[in-house]
Amino acid sequence: MEAPATLDSLLRDLRIRLQDAGIENPGLEARMLLGTATGQDTAQLIAHGNDAVTAEQAARVDALCQRRCAGEPMAHILGRRSFWTLDLRVSPACLIPRPETELLVEQAVAVIKDLATDAPRVLDLGTGPGTIILALKSERPDIHAFASDRSHEALQQAQANAAELGLRVGLWQGDWLEALAPAAHFHVITCNPPYIAPDDPHLTRGDLRFEPRSALAAAAHGLADLYRVIDTALAHLNPGGWLLLEHGFDQGEAVRRRLEAAGYHGIRTIRDPADHERTTLATKPARPRG
Repeated sequence: MEAPATLDSLLRDLRIRLQDAGIENPGLEARMLLGTATGQDTAQLIAHGNDAVTAEQAARVDALCQRRCAGEPMAHILGRRSFWTLDLRVSPACLIPRPETELLVEQAVAVIKDLATDAPRVLDLGTGPGTIILALKSERPDIHAFASDRSHEALQQAQANAAELGLRVGLWQGDWLEALAPAAHFHVITCNPPYIAPDDPHLTRGDLRFEPRSALAAAAHGLADLYRVIDTALAHLNPGGWLLLEHGFDQGEAVRRRLEAAGYHGIRTIRDPADHERTTLATKPARPRG
């Protein structure tokens, strides 16, 4: 691609290419890609809009634009994604943090606030880049934060994010609660497991094509991992402890039934801003008086 004369003209060309490719927010993403290619933020791009573009800058922009037009997620291209109040490093080894998961964080913060302990032990299962546990630790520095994931690459990403943010989190590698010793107990367990059915056509479209299938899809119409966590988490919760789960918009009823059958109490489902059932939480019964 021939280098336009200025940063402003390069930005215009980039926006048009993204728009023609069907990108939903071509103006915003054009600024983000140009900023990544030139190392300048939005204010600098505005202030230096009339600066001449080098061939090297134009080549970098072209390469990034081609990746985006091919459908690669912006989070992978930029290597970062904002979530909660944090700026997290991400990679193709992990699920990209999504806004709807902030609902689970909100509910977990409220639950932690009401716990009758000064040192809550909080565990996040399938933590990916540390999305949920780092948000919770940033809100509540007093918690003892732990997380697990079956993927070594995901745990490396979570550790890098924790170090960059200066947040202390204990990490275990393993498949859901199998990573834990039998005696390990927690006041709160959170989990955003795979919950898409393996044959869902959305897995072959858009950003989902570039994310790890193991972090997205589960057997039994997307319910297998949710059921597994429900069935095994009770043994690792303190009496009165809470399990919080993110799930698909049409899975709330099935999750509630499974929680009830497993012996949880206080079961309730919270709807997301789109009015979809998205997060369900339940508590382990307190020890009976006797």
